[in-house]
Amino acid sequence: MELRKLQKTVVAALEDIKGRDITVMDTRKLTSLFDAIVIACGDSNRQVKALARNVQDKAREAGHEVVSVEGEESGEWVLVDLGDIVVHVMQPAIRAYYNLEELWQSAPDRAHHAGIET
Repeated sequence: MELRKLQKTVVAALEDIKGRDITVMDTRKLTSLFDAIVIACGDSNRQVKALARNVQDKAREAGHEVVSVEGEESGEWVLVDLGDIVVHVMQPAIRAYYNLEELWQSAPDRAHHAGIET
């Protein structure tokens, strides 16, 4: 599946369940492990889990494989590995503490908020 199409699928899945502060970061020039990271917030354990489940469901519906999922038990931070894209769904306090945007900020195509260029 084309990266841009998968990004749109992921962002739409997050927006469907009112995910907040959705950020897409291009990591192709920083690592060969994956092409992009998507980070979003949910306000509760329940919402974080629902957002991650919706991402998985929509990715599968679009014909993409879900490689693995981590953190569903607690619902504070759920990671969904889609191969080309790694999705982090977090509660706001967890996101602020780990600050993944700063960790990956040296990405040449700086993070942009859900405005995936077409």
